[in-house]
Amino acid sequence: MAATAARLTTVSRRLTATQGLNGFTIEELCEEVGVSRRTFFNYFPSKEDAVLGIDETEETERFATEFLALGSRGWRAVLDDFMLIAAGHAERSGFGLAEHVDFHAALEREPKLLVRFMGLNREREQLLVELIAVREGVPADDPRARACADLFGMAIKTTMARVFGSGVADLGQGGEFDIVGSIRDCLATYRTILEPADPESADAGPTAAAPQNPHTNPTPRKDLP
Repeated sequence: MAATAARLTTVSRRLTATQGLNGFTIEELCEEVGVSRRTFFNYFPSKEDAVLGIDETEETERFATEFLALGSRGWRAVLDDFMLIAAGHAERSGFGLAEHVDFHAALEREPKLLVRFMGLNREREQLLVELIAVREGVPADDPRARACADLFGMAIKTTMARVFGSGVADLGQGGEFDIVGSIRDCLATYRTILEPADPESADAGPTAAAPQNPHTNPTPRKDLP
């Protein structure tokens, strides 16, 4: 079942990227995928939903079950668990770089899809915060729960910027890019930056004197007339 839904999403993204939402019908999409119109509506209520790959109930329940089953093991483990589950999702979906490139092109071509996608992301982020809070036994407005969700979201955005910026999107024509690995590297970088400084580290070096503002009058010397 998941493979059929993924195939419908893959083809609908490619068709939207090249022809726009109005450039193909559900029947044409189904014919290319090799399924019936009835099968399509078993998975998605519209072409827009197929492009976005929405199956909120199944994905939310799967993520919640897996995330909560891992149990609370401290705040640092939250990001590790995100990556573990995200890697599993990526493997199940079968989406590679080419599919992500098509999705990006589809969003650029159809602004209304982009607006809806951004709204869905906000909803998912809030659900993620609430789920983290439940597992860690803290209130839903605990800043640590929000910080974990924000860091993971930032890692995803950074990775997508790498894919679609600086000509990397050309890799969609047959190149390779480890999206999950890139997200993991981003999180590792954030952890390095956020690691508390060791004041006794030999690498810290002497404290540099604060530079003087050249536009500020220096304090006059008392020994001068």
